[in-house]
Amino acid sequence: MKAICFNFEIHQPFRLKRYRFFDIGRDHYYFDDFTNDDIITRIAHNSYIPAAETLLRMVEANQGRFRFSIAISGVALEQLEHYVPEFLDVLKKLADTGCVEFVAQPFAYSLASLTDPEEFAQQVADTCSILRSRFGVTPKVIRNTELIYDDDLAPQLVDMGFNGVLTEGAKHILGWKSPNYIYTAASAPDLRLLLRNGKLSDDIAYRFSDTSWSEFPLTADKYIDWIASTPREEQIVNIFLNMETFGDLHPATTGIFQFLEALPRFAAEHGIDFVTPSEAIAKIKPVGELSVMHPISSADEARDTSAWLGNRLQNEAFEKLYSASERVRQCQNRALKRDWQYLQSCDHFYYMNNRAAFSPYETNFAAFTNYMNVLADFLMRVEEEFPSQVDNEELNSLLMTISNQGAEIEALNKELSSMRKNIEQYNIEHRNRPECKTEAPAAEAPKKTRAKAEPKAKAAPKKRATKKAEK
Repeated sequence: MKAICFNFEIHQPFRLKRYRFFDIGRDHYYFDDFTNDDIITRIAHNSYIPAAETLLRMVEANQGRFRFSIAISGVALEQLEHYVPEFLDVLKKLADTGCVEFVAQPFAYSLASLTDPEEFAQQVADTCSILRSRFGVTPKVIRNTELIYDDDLAPQLVDMGFNGVLTEGAKHILGWKSPNYIYTAASAPDLRLLLRNGKLSDDIAYRFSDTSWSEFPLTADKYIDWIASTPREEQIVNIFLNMETFGDLHPATTGIFQFLEALPRFAAEHGIDFVTPSEAIAKIKPVGELSVMHPISSADEARDTSAWLGNRLQNEAFEKLYSASERVRQCQNRALKRDWQYLQSCDHFYYMNNRAAFSPYETNFAAFTNYMNVLADFLMRVEEEFPSQVDNEELNSLLMTISNQGAEIEALNKELSSMRKNIEQYNIEHRNRPECKTEAPAAEAPKKTRAKAEPKAKAAPKKRATKKAEK
């Protein structure tokens, strides 16, 4: 039986304010709160909230047969909690249905997986922690930033406890193969790969309201017919979309919400199910392994990482940022750590791309200049925590000491506690030994001996006195 696996992604970065060269060293706050509030509030009310409410109605109307997954970045969660908390209430209702799977992804929606495995693991752990506390879920499937994936990443994902990853069905990787199967990772056979069907996803994401498109208008029955017409042996069709597709990229007036809500009815007519990623992994056997030698993504036609690291400006900013990663990780300055996460969002590097479709800057060089001004001030603050004059060997020793001092203190406290218990136990056992009880009377014996010896010492003079009287 054929199934559709929907994944809806939610992400918004903390956008930077215009930061001049003369602000370096004077202004340590980098973010445009007004713009961030305005953008996420507008998108939430135009897109996120009505889309989530539509999905909730679909779950309830189909008695749980409609199922899907959501991936949300930590930086988006923080903004939504601050500016649009009512949306999180809707997400909680979706989580309570048991028909929605929350998929993990990096907290900052960063490119850390390409250069810093430790930072990547920490960011994923941060997102999972928020999902557990907010929605009571523990993700077992992960979606990296913009579906970035390669063979080097797979073993780390398994070590982190994931059994599945969502990534791009890139044509240059698949060749003659279809994305409508489940594959295993060549470098980690325990990891399952769910590949995005690029055409069917983009038909909704980019072409739905395009009146020049030959298939316009796209209706729910037509869309399901396309899926049903795929070869019978192709059991899974993965449709991965940004949630802002519904209501923001395509306004409500285009009929996008009605299209979404009608999909389950036509799917049922063709015997097509809806599944979450974990259900797909559990039900569908992989057909073979897939090797991805170089990082792939869902961006641009090339489906690689050039959208963020394709020119010298981007690479210079990227390398400069991550040169401070080890120092920032070891510091205890919460404001510094917060800024570190926000500055890692891939959007900042995307704006430095001269082909960027959505950018708040006039040119990619303006984006680069603004970011580097911010980064210069940030690195000055890092320098105050851990001076760069310290050589690598000395720094590593210092960082190791700082990292381990808590563990060392805890170990010493445990050792001290153990020694105290041993002493107390020894004292108890020593007092209760039978031989210890019989020793007490023996200690009094010398007193009795001395008491009997004293009269003999006094009797001697009497005898000497008697002999003298006889004489």
